[in-house]
Parts: sequence; structure tokens; C-alpha cells
Amino acid sequence: MNPYAKLTFLMSLMLGTTITASSNHWVSAWAGLEINTLAIIPLISKSHHPRAIEAAIKYFLVQAAASTLLLFSSMINAWHTGQWDITQLNHPTSSLLLTTAIAMKLGLVPFHFWFP
Repeated sequence: MNPYAKLTFLMSLMLGTTITASSNHWVSAWAGLEINTLAIIPLISKSHHPRAIEAAIKYFLVQAAASTLLLFSSMINAWHTGQWDITQLNHPTSSLLLTTAIAMKLGLVPFHFWFP
């Protein structure tokens, strides 16, 4: 892999993490998580081995499902509270969906079998 491309992907990982950690709005938190997802996929599949490609596809599919759950959780919360702020997570269904989405994104038990 080109060193400039690798540097770009690593800088994108740091940028996505910073955006996610410093966000106060659900959409900016989601955008930071998606930047991380799109930056790590080429780093996973850089060896062009069939297992690396399979791991990258599994990673992408699970991360896409978790992102969908995260956006659905924020939409339910905004529907019930009228606010898109992260600190106003009061509805129990949205809390459960958000916890599930974050567990999927982190690869926590019982969502750890897909983790590459």
C-alpha cells in the first residue's frame, strides 16, 4: 500500500474518532463513525487475501447494520422528545437500540463473532 494512502487512512481514523467524541448531535456522531468505517476497510483488505476480503465485507455489513440501528434510535428519540441532542436520550426503546448499535460497532459480546 502506498505510504501516502496509508497516512490518509490513519488520519481519517483520527479525524472520525475526534468528530465522534466531540459531537453533540446524532448526525455528527454518525458521520464520525462512518468516517472510521470507511477508513478502516481498505486497511483490513490491503493484503488481498481471500480471508482479508471476507473480513472486510463482514465488517462493512455489520457496521452498516449498526449505523442503521443508530440512526433509527436517534429518530425514535427525536420523535418522542422533539430534540436531536445526544444528552436527551430519555426513551427506553431508543436507549436499548442505541446500546445494541454501539455494542455491534465495538464488537462486544454477543456481537463479537464477526470481529476480524
